[in-house]
Amino acid sequence: MSTSSLPALPAAPASAGPDATARLRDALLGASFTADGLLELLGAPAYAALARSETVPALRATRGDTPLEVLVRLFLLQQPVPHTRVEGVLPVDACLESGWLVRAGDEVAATVDVRPYGGPGGEDWFIVSDLGCAVGGAGGIGNSDEGVVLGVGGASTTLAGITVRTPVGAALDLGTGSGIQALHAAQHATRVTATDLNPRALHITALTLALSGAPAADLREGSLFEPLKQGETYDLIVSNPPFVISPRARLTYRDGGMGGDDLCRSVVQGAGELLNEGGFAQFLANWQHVAGEDWQDRLRSWVPRGCDAWIVQREVQDVTQYAELWLRDAGDHRGDPAEYQALYDAWLDEFEARKVKAVGFGWITLRRTGSAVPSITVEEWPHPVEQPLGDTVRAHFDRLDYLRANDDAALLEAHFTLVSEIVQEQVGLPGAEDPEHVVLRQHRGMRRATKVDTVGAGFAGVCDGSMSAGRILDAIAQLMGEDPVMLRDRTPAQIRLLVEQGFLEPA
Repeated sequence: MSTSSLPALPAAPASAGPDATARLRDALLGASFTADGLLELLGAPAYAALARSETVPALRATRGDTPLEVLVRLFLLQQPVPHTRVEGVLPVDACLESGWLVRAGDEVAATVDVRPYGGPGGEDWFIVSDLGCAVGGAGGIGNSDEGVVLGVGGASTTLAGITVRTPVGAALDLGTGSGIQALHAAQHATRVTATDLNPRALHITALTLALSGAPAADLREGSLFEPLKQGETYDLIVSNPPFVISPRARLTYRDGGMGGDDLCRSVVQGAGELLNEGGFAQFLANWQHVAGEDWQDRLRSWVPRGCDAWIVQREVQDVTQYAELWLRDAGDHRGDPAEYQALYDAWLDEFEARKVKAVGFGWITLRRTGSAVPSITVEEWPHPVEQPLGDTVRAHFDRLDYLRANDDAALLEAHFTLVSEIVQEQVGLPGAEDPEHVVLRQHRGMRRATKVDTVGAGFAGVCDGSMSAGRILDAIAQLMGEDPVMLRDRTPAQIRLLVEQGFLEPA
């Protein structure tokens, strides 16, 4: 579906021509309606409050009449602004004609949220979404029939941050929403396809791309993989799907409409055959923790054949916390108490019937591999990380390839270097001659910490690429009075772990 053929949708701009869109973009940039401009105008507290759907601090900070204050009130705070005041800031007639603005007496009002968004390379982008949905979730706006389109949220920025950003030929954004992932992909993919069940989302995505100055995407309406053509394959697939596990599909933007975590499982399993060799598929997902079942085994069963996988559980909520989170997201807590209780009961009934005791949230990355024995890593890592992590994700799979290609004998012949910004911590009782254990800790990327023994700490500390691993171990054996042959036999497993977790890298 091309941008020009998108259907006209109520209360949203029509697909404006390139000239009108360029004029609007130039006006926004000219007024410093950018992520940096907002931060400077509002200050950090008010800027952060917007992400929590709290607008009072921003309203207080935009009481003046500068062009930037006018645009913040108009597009971010959804406040009507006098027509005469907007005339000096925007091409008003073009905005009214194309539907970005509507007239309300002597005032004009925005028909959509337009939020400045900083790209990874310092680009000034704009994310379009439905009114009231740019920040902090929908908060109860809309229903499943209206199919509201959300803007930038924590989930979408998390997925954008973990996505591998190497140049690719073809990328697929599954369930594009407001087009954030498609916008990122357009910077390093020759061709971007974006799908969504909601035609309104495709319309909004086209606006996001055009207003951000990005190439148009191939927009296709339909559920999950249905809009794809037979034989199509991709180098990158990304999806922030409607992963909420709910008793019924009430809200299109979050509820997948399948039982339990079946939607997330279907997305992961369906991606495998669509990936080109070496291609990545990256998702956010929820999964059930079922009584009597290992949650890690559950996720391993999702991984399609022929794919390596790295699955990271970032958070776990018991079923009551999970139900409350999404009932509040929909604004149900502000309605009739009896109806809220009935909805809450329905969630708990659903979980009880499925023997679900908790719900996990995290990241799933697949990579199509030619290896006869794919690697599947499922781990829990709730600790702080340093975004963006795209390079960290790519390096994880590069290390898997290296370790698969090198047996223990090859490791002992190899040269390694300690990755930068690794620190060593020694833990023990005050005054003790020897530490109880030694910890290596990363200050970048995943910020991992791992325990090592004296040999592992000593080995890592002298890895500067000048000597082979075997020669280093021989020197350590001599210093410690150990048998060098036995030390060579038992240490490769520790070297593999340090390489796998990103503490050491081949020189």
